Amino acid sequence: MGRVPRTWLVCLLITLFIHGNTAFFNMPSPWGYHCLDYKCVKEENTGVVGLTTLNECKLTCGASSSLWPRPQTAQLGKTTVQFLPRAITLDHATPPSVSPLLMEAFHLFLNNLDKYHPQYSDGKVTWSEPWDPSVSSHMVQVKVTIQQPDIWLTLLTDESYQLVVETSARVTTVTIIAPTFFGARHALETLSQLIAYHETRDNLMIVTSATVRDAPAFPYRGLLLDTSRNYFSVAALERTIDAMAANKLNTFHWHITDSHSFPLNLESLPNMAYYGAYSSNSIYHPLDVVHLVKYARVRGIRLLPEFDAPAHVGSGWQWGERQGLGKLAVCVNREPWQQYCVEPPCGQLNLANPNIYKVLSEIYREMIQLFAPVDLFHYGGDEVNLNCWNTTEEMTSWMKAQKFGLDADAYYGQWSVFQEKVRQLVTQAHGGVEVPGILWTSHLTEKGRVDRYLNNTKYIIQIWTTGQDALIAELLQKQYKVIFSNYDAWYLDCGGGAWVGDGNNWCSPYSGWQKVYDNSPHAIAKALTNSTHANLILGGEAALWTEQVDEEAVDARLWPRGAALAERLWTNPSTGWVDAEYRLIHHRQRLVQRGIRAERIQPQWCHQNEGLCYL
Repeated sequence: MGRVPRTWLVCLLITLFIHGNTAFFNMPSPWGYHCLDYKCVKEENTGVVGLTTLNECKLTCGASSSLWPRPQTAQLGKTTVQFLPRAITLDHATPPSVSPLLMEAFHLFLNNLDKYHPQYSDGKVTWSEPWDPSVSSHMVQVKVTIQQPDIWLTLLTDESYQLVVETSARVTTVTIIAPTFFGARHALETLSQLIAYHETRDNLMIVTSATVRDAPAFPYRGLLLDTSRNYFSVAALERTIDAMAANKLNTFHWHITDSHSFPLNLESLPNMAYYGAYSSNSIYHPLDVVHLVKYARVRGIRLLPEFDAPAHVGSGWQWGERQGLGKLAVCVNREPWQQYCVEPPCGQLNLANPNIYKVLSEIYREMIQLFAPVDLFHYGGDEVNLNCWNTTEEMTSWMKAQKFGLDADAYYGQWSVFQEKVRQLVTQAHGGVEVPGILWTSHLTEKGRVDRYLNNTKYIIQIWTTGQDALIAELLQKQYKVIFSNYDAWYLDCGGGAWVGDGNNWCSPYSGWQKVYDNSPHAIAKALTNSTHANLILGGEAALWTEQVDEEAVDARLWPRGAALAERLWTNPSTGWVDAEYRLIHHRQRLVQRGIRAERIQPQWCHQNEGLCYL
């Protein structure tokens, strides 16, 4: 065995003496880091001046440090100053309507700093004493100015911010100026990433200077989670929203119901969850939804409700005949399923039964109330199986009696009539005020059809086909606003084994974070139309359909790939994934510190030895 360096042994003995009576102590490391060519290079720490801990190096190395998503512009200092969490204060000049939100967001910011401590547990942490007087006396003063009283997010909300860090003697001043609360909240997230835990001193450190001017490239930056195929607890949804906030994503698209289950408890329609939920413990109650709307808002996120129709219904709709309303849904659980739907169980609304609109009216009314205020509503509207309708006697008899015909165009026509009726119901539920609607690409949006059936002033089209689909060009050329979710890059469930049959699932292969990162809506539009159509592309969204995912695995499926999506939509970088790799590796560590069970990207050795894991 080699001889232990004397200086290292002395440090160890001192550390053990100071912390010997506590359950936690920081063992000094023989390694230190210095910044070279935007990388933190590891060397043996022999006492040479200039080496730092890894966390300190990550704060000060590179043009954007370890900030994620990368700001539009940032000038960051190359030194840090140490302080204690208790030394952070807040002073703010905000409209009265915004102050409570800001105070709550600041509390969340402080809690995130506590989570950097390796002994953080269940909301508690003990910062060890003694500290150097220069640490215990240093103050961090956060001054926030918010100019507008907006407290709800819309597509027109200004999410920009300016952040300046200055240090003089024993005071570091952080100045944040933002038009809205949402920009200020994003600034606090950036500030939390300009602060790190000092591995050997058991305190925090902050860069001594910084100037950040930042704003998102796209107003819609979303993540879809399907809670019908498998139920997710409210705690799991909260954790997902927390991770979204850490990445400045702003839309949680809640695909709450489908043919598999109807887990939403509606007071006016209790039979929907009674018949449709997996169990009495797998239900979202009204107070759960209201809570999540507020939980998300203070984290800069809207909850976008989706009620998918006229397909993707089934479980929860079986009670109509018993209540004298007739058959509300057809093809429910019909076999062989391959003939009537894209996956089991089957089910579509019975357009021949006018009572569906009475039920839908109540569903929309309660959803609009629960998710209020609603600035967008998702109608779903894809994967209608015409064979289901065309082999249902009640449907075909009605089509014949109304002289609609039984060909594909006849059914598409009635589907579009249905869509207009439900749009009017949503408007009525919203007090007569039009709500911009979102629809998935479908048979109604196929080549030559979209402007026959859907008004481009009333609907946003969410694209889930491939990024090479010529339909994208047609939608943009016909002036439809769009949201990208092309499955070949942004479906996060792809790449698993098949859940019906053998082989891999339908949308394989798996999309790694690199492919997620490089999937650029503007580049796709440019390739297809020779224009970025920046005024029509609202943003994008990664989707996690949950046939093979529940809350035990959801974090690893979403993160850190969701973070790659976030930087694409916030920064829209002109560079590819290679330039982002070191920052993402470190950001993944930060997500784990915050309680997100994000998937590992590389061995920890690569994180500690930047630049040595390459092809």
